[in-house]
Amino acid sequence: MALKKFKPITAGTRFRSIVDSSEITRREPEKSLLDTRRRTGGRNHKGRMTVRRRGGGHKRRYRRIDFRRDKVGIPGRVAQVEYDPNRTANIALINYADGEKRYILQTRNMKVGDQIVSGPEVDIQEGNATLLARIPLGTMVHNVELKPGKGGQIARSAGSGVTVVAREGDYVSLRMPSTEIRRIRKECMATIGQVGNINHELRSLGKAGANRWRGRRPKVRGVAMNPVDHPLGGGEGRTSGGRPPTSPWGKREGIKTRKRKNKSNKHIVRGRRRGKATK
Repeated sequence: MALKKFKPITAGTRFRSIVDSSEITRREPEKSLLDTRRRTGGRNHKGRMTVRRRGGGHKRRYRRIDFRRDKVGIPGRVAQVEYDPNRTANIALINYADGEKRYILQTRNMKVGDQIVSGPEVDIQEGNATLLARIPLGTMVHNVELKPGKGGQIARSAGSGVTVVAREGDYVSLRMPSTEIRRIRKECMATIGQVGNINHELRSLGKAGANRWRGRRPKVRGVAMNPVDHPLGGGEGRTSGGRPPTSPWGKREGIKTRKRKNKSNKHIVRGRRRGKATK
């Protein structure tokens, strides 16, 4: 998919670019696969604001995506390719041979009419889902499970994919886009191929209103506030703050929050930073 640029007839279109939607073949979603999505506006179950800068935006209906790919041995055909406002990737409507319809993530080369199937004994072709134990080394996969039967949790955003690099005992090693290498049980399911809509990260929104359409409200810098409102506020003239970035309540931003004794650390063969095994 290519990028579509606009003529600079207004300030908002001068730098705006979006992903060409020529791959999308249907504008209206499948009604039987829709759910309501209640917006929180950044508030928790007690009504307290826990996430700032949320609110407004266009209404959305949630599309139920089949992340488990548990239609074992039943072939399906790609009927439509649709836009999903809840994620960066496009989705594909699958019509299975038994009459059921499901949404899955569209792969990079998936188009209407393609045949897909999932199960332990399927061909290694794009769109099929099978066990990690059966996938050849060097193959790019997405929608990878962390626990067997739980559904895909790794590599689900636009253009993402992980590579199968090794197989040892009951585990398969995957190289993440961050260069981290992680071991996952060989019984976990994964889908062959790379997630589509690879040019999503190259788009330019062009104006602040495009963020408001997505429910993102403006962000005010702490150094622009008064001392009563933020630790970085105040000062005569323009100041840079004089201390590391913090939240309005004085908590440091950008610090590591992952616990050193996290149980999943033992499955990281090589970390994303220094290239060393995580102890």
